[in-house]
Amino acid sequence: MNARTRNRPESTARWRRLAGAAWLAAAAAIPIAGCSTSDLLSVQDPDIINPSDVQSPAGAEAVRVGALARLNTATSGGESLFLLGGLFADEWNNGDSYIDRQQVDEREMTTRNSFLTDAARALHRARLSGEQAVQLLKKYNPSAPGWEVAEMYFVQAYIENLAAEHYCNGLVFSTVIDGREQYGKPMTTAAAFERALAHADSGLALVTGTTADDARVRNALRVTRGRILLNLGRAADAAAAVTGVPSDFTYNMLHSATTNSNAVWSLNNLARRYSVSTREGKNGLDFATAKDPRVPVCEGGDAACRAIGVTQSSRDDQSKPLYIQMIWPQRESPVAIVDGIEARMIEAEAQLKAGDAAGALATLNTARQTVPGLEPLTDPGNDAARVDLLFRERAFWFFGRGHRVGDLRRLIRQYGRSADTVFPVGEWHKGGFYGADVTIPVPQAEENNPNVPPGQTCIDRNA
Repeated sequence: MNARTRNRPESTARWRRLAGAAWLAAAAAIPIAGCSTSDLLSVQDPDIINPSDVQSPAGAEAVRVGALARLNTATSGGESLFLLGGLFADEWNNGDSYIDRQQVDEREMTTRNSFLTDAARALHRARLSGEQAVQLLKKYNPSAPGWEVAEMYFVQAYIENLAAEHYCNGLVFSTVIDGREQYGKPMTTAAAFERALAHADSGLALVTGTTADDARVRNALRVTRGRILLNLGRAADAAAAVTGVPSDFTYNMLHSATTNSNAVWSLNNLARRYSVSTREGKNGLDFATAKDPRVPVCEGGDAACRAIGVTQSSRDDQSKPLYIQMIWPQRESPVAIVDGIEARMIEAEAQLKAGDAAGALATLNTARQTVPGLEPLTDPGNDAARVDLLFRERAFWFFGRGHRVGDLRRLIRQYGRSADTVFPVGEWHKGGFYGADVTIPVPQAEENNPNVPPGQTCIDRNA
């Protein structure tokens, strides 16, 4: 069932009637002789993996690989917070007629939003797979390289931090023990950051080797740990955490036609449901028109767009302009969900917070030297403008990779900015006005958790 049908109750009801009729017809064709009523009622769900199925070294390895595949879906291989978060902030404009996407773009989200619910499920699947892989590897393959278990802690830390950057106070992290769900309790975003930090620390303690995989996982954990500490307001500790991470380090999600396509390419370049935004809602940055080589953009139908296969000049809903990103111009383009430049940005922010404006500027300019065509920055002359410059640099370095909402919320929490000076405001580009959301609500589906009061999936919606 596609998204368009999913948002139409009358189509959903008809689909259920047809499905029910088909099931009854199939049931009527089953020979009754030789079967008991208990046999008919005993149904094995092919989507459920019983604990006994993975209780072996091979099973543990399968769960480990599966956790990495689910991390891919929860980041650059699905319509995740990378896209939806950027739509909520100022990276993307909505380019189609789906009400639930429009809610996100307009900053008026409900707990019933289907796209946000799907994104939340993808996050928890990846997190739980990482958690289960840790348990299985320790029990059934204790001789596995330390980096393998450490990478599963990275999956958990990365997902928990990403969720805390986007969702309201009231996050829930349930778990599964012996095949049974153990319901978590709502927690604040600060508590979620602390949980992520503990998992990052657990992973780092296990990386003791010198192989390429050890280095890759160690650096991914170091940068993620620095990101978490920055979110907790511990800038000096964050800078110490990323010391020694090479600027050219990348932790990549890979894509292909036979596995997961690059979702930004799919929904921007191919389907035109997203369009790179420019100065959205007064406060938005000029991503589409800045001509910054870190975020190369073409306009639908122009020569540069035609060269990468985009011949249409309007969005899926026929509105214009259609701006297409060229960072990932193909279905197979890999995405670095963690990299060494993030370490440099963390260091620059720590320097700025410590009053070392000259050092912060030098760090920013050293990073810019890695991209041909980027001119050196100059000191804007006052603290507020320096913060603006730092966050602009972060925005262009990390475009489309799930940082922007966390940065805007951090500007509110740690720098005293008001929401109406950092999020898009005023008239929305499709009519009406932007709402006041500064966080994404925990989905209504979480009300199935007995620890969550009905109608209260968020403790509050504050940044």
